[in-house]
Amino acid sequence: MKVRASLRALKKKEGSIVVRRHGKVFVINKRNPRLKARQG
Repeated sequence: MKVRASLRALKKKEGSIVVRRHGKVFVINKRNPRLKARQG
């Protein structure tokens, strides 16, 4: 999982879902798990 300042590019990818957990923003992608990321 990558930690990124901005998730804008990742959330546009096909199959991406933006999720809030414990006050943090995550991007999860079941089709391409390499695109998992956390903002901060």
